[in-house]
Amino acid sequence: MMEENDNYADRDRDEIYSNAVRAGKRTYFFDVRKTRGEEHFLTITESKRRYNEDGTFHYQKHKLFLYKEDFEKFASALNDTLKKVSELNGDSGNDA
Repeated sequence: MMEENDNYADRDRDEIYSNAVRAGKRTYFFDVRKTRGEEHFLTITESKRRYNEDGTFHYQKHKLFLYKEDFEKFASALNDTLKKVSELNGDSGNDA
């Protein structure tokens, strides 16, 4: 039983920073974690509340793991895509 508790403690230590964004029926979590090799990485989780037939609910989650070697490429592609969406929507500002 002690070993199981140690695993939970290790998991808590691996989470360095967390930021939640509530967006309508979804919540996005941006979490910085650390690998066993002491490298930091990002997990982005989309969480949606879903209802079962009996009225109870559960959370449906989708996770994306992003490692440091991909940060720049990911950020660049995300920014380009956000700009394109703004352009297609006819937004005049450059908020992306």
